Amino acid sequence: MSLGDDGYGGHDSGRASGDPGGYDDRHLTRTRLPEGEGDSYGPYGQPRRGARPGGGRPGLSSRNLMTVVGVVVLLLAAIAFANRGGDASSSDGSDTNADKAASSGPTAATGTRPVTGKTGGIASGFAHSEQGAQSAAANFAVALGGDGMFKADSRHAIVASVYTSEAAAKITGPQDEAYSEDFLKKLGLDASGNPPKGKTFVSRTIPVGTKVEAYGSDSAKISVWYTGLIGMAGTGSTDPVRTAWKTWTFDLKWVDNDWKAEADSQKDGPAPVSGDVPVSGSDEITKAVQEFGGFTYAR
Repeated sequence: MSLGDDGYGGHDSGRASGDPGGYDDRHLTRTRLPEGEGDSYGPYGQPRRGARPGGGRPGLSSRNLMTVVGVVVLLLAAIAFANRGGDASSSDGSDTNADKAASSGPTAATGTRPVTGKTGGIASGFAHSEQGAQSAAANFAVALGGDGMFKADSRHAIVASVYTSEAAAKITGPQDEAYSEDFLKKLGLDASGNPPKGKTFVSRTIPVGTKVEAYGSDSAKISVWYTGLIGMAGTGSTDPVRTAWKTWTFDLKWVDNDWKAEADSQKDGPAPVSGDVPVSGSDEITKAVQEFGGFTYAR
């Protein structure tokens, strides 16, 4: 996992890299269309309807309105009945996940079962397919971006589970050097990776989507676009929890009936514009981190 000044990111040959994430909405501009006497458009741009002569409200009489509603209901019922019998494949369940994937967008879920089990708390047993490789990459990003990477024992277990044995042997030493006592101290952690009493250290990866860069029978290159959380939550924290947006790319290999990572790299972005949600206090962030658990991700 490559480590930046914000402490967030994945390994990249044991080198420190990356920039703090976050948002800047100082340049956002809101435009409000005028509403008032004499304007011809409503608040969402729709033309305003004029009043009926004599001051009455526009519209149909109650009897005519009932007639129109009745006709529409009957028409909709007829269309639904016709569609029900017109597509045999949709009624007998014969459509496959591949068909669904082919007709869906690139970020749509396929419905393929993502994983059959877990090893050391990390998802394992992924399908030998493009969807399985994408699921593996997403879950590897979650494991490698979690707070478990800041403690030696759990980090070694995560690396051994995510990477091939050859890759794990090469990166374990450089990672131990990267997660040095000085580096942990910058994040407010002690030498063992523990936060101060009364504070909660936050490090999470939340995949937004996956993309197949290349795929073969026993290898795959998968990119994971994700947002991350990093920082210390708690009263008096000088390193508040912030966000980062990055893309994590994994070179995967099919080994012992499962996908494993041979190498990985990261780059910043794409990062969207910040929304208008007010920043939460440290107590609210701490409570959310403690109460909201993570997911097993699937393509």
